Amino acid sequence: MSLTPAPTRTHWSELWHLWTVILPRRAINGRIVIGKVWRRHDGRHWIYKKITEYGSDL
Repeated sequence: MSLTPAPTRTHWSELWHLWTVILPRRAINGRIVIGKVWRRHDGRHWIYKKITEYGSDL
């Protein structure tokens, strides 16, 4: 019987998806900070990337 270790990264962990972020602090104008970022999981942690530009439909 051979024991093979489980893979550390799954296939879905390489996929980026859009995520809406709501920060629990207020902006200068008094509104709550809301934005969109790219997000993926590396098997242990969530990794976030800033979106530089996107269409108006998001």
